[in-house]
Order: sequence, then C-alpha cells, then structure tokens
Amino acid sequence: MAKYDYDMICIGSGPAGQRAAVQGAKLGKRMAIIEKEPVVGGVCLHTGTIPSKTFREAVLTFGKGGRRASDMRRRAGDMNGANRDVVTASQLFERVDTIVEREEQIQDSQLGRNNVDVIVGTAAFAGPHELVVTSSHGQRKATARNIMIAVGTVPATPPETKLDGQLILTSDEIFALKEMPHSMVVIGCGVVGIEYASMFALMGVAVTVVDGRERPLEFLDREIMDELVHQMRDNKVVFRLGEKVEAVEVRDNARGRVVVSLESGKRLVADLALVCAGRSGSTGSLNLQAAGLQADERGRLTVDETFRTCKKHIFAGGDVIGFPSLAATSSEQGRLAACNAFGVEVGPMPSNFSVGIYSVPEISMVGEAEHELTAKKIPYEVGLARFREIARGQILGDDTGLLKLIFHREDHSLLGVHTIGTGATELIHIGQCVMGLGGGLDYFLRTVFNYPTLAECHSTRLFS
Repeated sequence: MAKYDYDMICIGSGPAGQRAAVQGAKLGKRMAIIEKEPVVGGVCLHTGTIPSKTFREAVLTFGKGGRRASDMRRRAGDMNGANRDVVTASQLFERVDTIVEREEQIQDSQLGRNNVDVIVGTAAFAGPHELVVTSSHGQRKATARNIMIAVGTVPATPPETKLDGQLILTSDEIFALKEMPHSMVVIGCGVVGIEYASMFALMGVAVTVVDGRERPLEFLDREIMDELVHQMRDNKVVFRLGEKVEAVEVRDNARGRVVVSLESGKRLVADLALVCAGRSGSTGSLNLQAAGLQADERGRLTVDETFRTCKKHIFAGGDVIGFPSLAATSSEQGRLAACNAFGVEVGPMPSNFSVGIYSVPEISMVGEAEHELTAKKIPYEVGLARFREIARGQILGDDTGLLKLIFHREDHSLLGVHTIGTGATELIHIGQCVMGLGGGLDYFLRTVFNYPTLAECHSTRLFS
C-alpha cells in the first residue's frame, strides 16, 4: 500500500478548504492546508464576505441617513470617534482591518487546536497524488491519499476594461482606496455590484449601475427586487440596464477621471469605475493536467453529488465549482467532501439553503420565487407582512421592509420565503427551518412569536 504524507491535503484555506480540513482532523485523519498567502482565510476573509459585510456595518452607522442615533452612539467607539458627516475612507476601512485581523487569529487557532498543518506556498500538481509547493523559501513536495481543491475565485475582467487598481478596479482592490469618491460607475448588477452600489450610495456617492441585463439579480423574487431598486433609486442610484459597455478608460488630466463608453453612444464620467463582471476559478496555476483534470472556460471544476471530480480521490468545493458560491454552502461542501473521502455516511447537500444579499437594505430568500412557480404551473397563495405594520418595525424605524411567504394552495406546504429590510438575513431562518422540517401554513397558524420582534411578521393575522 502506498504511503502518503497526509490523508488529505486541502488547497486553499477559505470556508470549503478549512471546513474539510477540520472535519477530517476530527475523524482522526492527517490533514494539511496549502495556502498561498501568509495568513489563512482565503478570499472570503480578506477581500470578499467578511470585509464587505464589515464595511456595510460601518456605512450603516456613518452613512447619510444611516442607522438610528442610538446605534451610532453605541458604535462610535469602534470608529475612533469619527463624525459620520466627515468620515474618511481610511476610518471606514480601519474597522474592516480590525475585524479581519481578529478572524485570522480565530481561524488560525481553530486549525492549530485540530492539528491541521498549514503549508504556505502556491500549489501545483506533479501527479494525481503529489503536489509541488512553491514559496519564498523554495520548493517542497507533499503527497496525499485525497486532495481537496478549494482555491476560490478571482475577479473576471472583460476585454473592454483595463484595470489599473486605482481608478478602474474590482472589489478585490476596493479597500485600498485612499479617499471616498464623489461619483462612481458600477459595471455589473450581480450580487457584488448591487451590494457595493447600495453601500457607496448611502455614503453620498453618486452611483450609476450599468449592465447588459434588463433586471438585476434575476434569481430573486421580482417583487423583492423591485422594492430594492426603488429604495436604491431613492438613494439617488441611477440604473442603466440593457446597456452594454464598449470601453472603460482613464481620461488623462490633472485629477484623473474615468470615462465609461456604452454601445448606445452614452458616455458616463466618474471618479471611479468598479468592475463587478463575475469571477473565475483560481485554477490557472494548479497544473491540473498532471492530475488528469480540466477546468471549464471560467476556470471552474465539475463535481458529482459527493463533490468528487472525475478522479475519485480528488474533491472540489466552494466558489471554484460555481453556483451557489456562498460562504455558508462552501463550508458545508467542504465538510461533506471530507466525510465522503473517509467513508462517513452523509446525505446530499441540503436543497433549501438560504441566500443573503447584503445590500442596503438587505435581502434574503429560501425556496422558490413567484415567477418560478408560475412557470411551473404550481398553484400557490402569498402571505405578505410589512414591517410598518408591526411594533418592532416602528421601533427600528424601518417602514419599507417586508416578509413574503408562499404556500402551496392545495397542501399548504411552504414553498418559498422572501424578505427585504432590517435583519432580513436573520429573519429568513425561521422559514428555512419550517421548510426543512416539512412544515407549512399550519405551523404559522398555531405558533406564537415574541412581541415585539421582526419574527412577528410570521403571524398570520398580519398576512395581506
């Protein structure tokens, strides 16, 4: 029997790689992570989920028309006493740096106490079970019976844009800004584009969103999405939908301005262009062919329901395998991959995972949307509760939020939950639990929720 250095090596220390490594370690296996950066956490911790959500909280505190005064007083100590009317980019991003550093320590400690080896360097396959790790200290080889690819993604760059990291940049460079722009063009109305557009608008930045699609976030329930667009327009966000970008360039003058030319002949001039045109798998340096693997045109890998690639001992999870590309689902994919690798019986990935969009206001959903049910000809009824009709909504000063529950007309099962407003990404879990346990309308008819809370939206007396 072949001898290997490890039972499994995880390439990448984001949610999928880290969870796989810890799960394997708890099963008594020899586990290692190869991470190209000197600290663990991956894109999720350093340029993606955690920084953007921390930035959002800072924006809500100090943005124009941000949270209620009590919240701002409570959080003032976290922002070095900054006045929200004169807050600088560096003050906002300092909070981000603080949270990232704390999370680095927590994650590093978790790996250490589970005896997971962390190897710093860039990994490349030298064979089906062998990896070469290159770092500033040279090269070393590591072998494993199983390998987990969890390398994450990098921003995709359309050919018509030439990034300079200062005036034309992606979300990976956004936290290097030295000052807040007066105006910006966001190219792309996917999750990242919509999140940052809404955040910067709340800081008083004149934001224009451009996309060739006719609707942002097409997978969301249309009523919820329409409400988000309405509220963003109230914050002076301009949407140029159905418009394709022809060129993005920096005008060479004393200040430096970005000119975004559209195929329709329009020209948008701003201080900054944020390119949010999707992401591609970070597989280019892995030398996949040495392991008998091949990525698609976006650098993504194909896996089966056990998260195995076409090679039974090589697994993949997280954003590198595509949809749903969520930190929470990536983490679960890593756990399931490790269990499958070591013969632990686990079921398939749950189908009723929730999706959170951390825009301002935030959105969350689980299950199916109205337009999907209509297309499938499934009979349904809708229960709608508005935050302005419950005491907690009045207390929070949120008179625009709403919760939408969709039930099957005949068997009363819960088919979908969609919500927008304060605490939406927390509120969604009640409906997610009901769906996961096979519940429906009867549960909400019989259940009493705390008062005053946002959860009271689930009370059927509020359904319109």
